[in-house]
Amino acid sequence: MSTIRLEIVTPERKVFEDDVNMVIARGVEGELGILPKHAPFVTPLVVSALRIKKGKEEKVVAISGGFLEVSQNKVVILAEAAELPEEIDVNRALAAKERAERRLAQSGKEELDFKRAQLALKRALNRLKVAQHK
Repeated sequence: MSTIRLEIVTPERKVFEDDVNMVIARGVEGELGILPKHAPFVTPLVVSALRIKKGKEEKVVAISGGFLEVSQNKVVILAEAAELPEEIDVNRALAAKERAERRLAQSGKEELDFKRAQLALKRALNRLKVAQHK
């Protein structure tokens, strides 16, 4: 089975690097699957669970936005934040979820505060979802 190189990088570190069979990511236009020898392109990513298939195994990584680039049989994900399931502190994610829900309930007419709270809630829920894959 052919493979494609995947690198997931954040400003702090390289989170993942390996040859994989398929990468499934959620871009701003929707979900996309990247297979070996995929045509080159770049797309922004949304807060989501990135799925990585290698053989019969599937790994999941919590991605908090960023960009995906495909070129020369390689996928590079430049993410604002990325966490493997075993790295996620569930208690911290639950606390972030509760804070975001309180902010959403309290936000009045300030659209910026509302959007920030919505994004924080999406990130917390994504981390909790990915943490279940430990």
